[in-house]
Amino acid sequence: MQTIRRSKRAIIGDFPVVAIERLSLLDYPGKLCANLIAPGCNFRCPYCLNENLILDFLTMDKITEDQVIEFLHPRIGFLDGVCITGGEPTIHNELSAFLTRLKSIGAMVKLDTNGSYPRRLEYYLDKRLVDYIALDIKVPLNRYQKTVKYHITPEVILDSIKLIRRSHLDYEFRTTVVPGILDGGDILEIAKTLSGSKRYVLQGFRPGATLSMEYRGIEPYSEAEMLQFRDMVAPFFGEVKLRM
Repeated sequence: MQTIRRSKRAIIGDFPVVAIERLSLLDYPGKLCANLIAPGCNFRCPYCLNENLILDFLTMDKITEDQVIEFLHPRIGFLDGVCITGGEPTIHNELSAFLTRLKSIGAMVKLDTNGSYPRRLEYYLDKRLVDYIALDIKVPLNRYQKTVKYHITPEVILDSIKLIRRSHLDYEFRTTVVPGILDGGDILEIAKTLSGSKRYVLQGFRPGATLSMEYRGIEPYSEAEMLQFRDMVAPFFGEVKLRM
């Protein structure tokens, strides 16, 4: 983690960043990036491992935008860019202005999102403020509201999927495969919804301090089972990746 001093006060108008991971070789495919961790999320997925980012973020010390730019600017060239993740970055009104600042220093930007704000995504795409989008697909669309504990319709997620697919950006859709929430039939249903997309990533569940106590002791699917899921959905996509 980056150790730059955090501001003890909220900066009005700043996009909130609570941590910087100096270097990642994995989060932005084919690129060297720094990860900017944004707090807060509108979803309450029971298997989420970021409890502090969701429930305690208002009291967390923030890194100011100026500090983020001061860290990044001299490193652009060695770093290709940044991955903005969280939490859910798009819940913050300040994101578009922050993306503009990042683009002004020549950074390529990958955005991780849950897809719950398609109109905001459309704006970022129209203004060319992002270069790569990773959209998490949690469950089959008809089960979203029950799973994420948030009032959302399937049409909202479909809008985000369509926007991303119609864009000329590089992108991926991805699903964390959690036993008890998803089985092979569910993954197949998601694949059919996304059929024809460029890239789909199946991520293995990692037990830990999940938002719901119920999922803290769940045994993940084995690598062999995950490989079976990958092979099952491979015909629907240009590329299917497995992350364990």
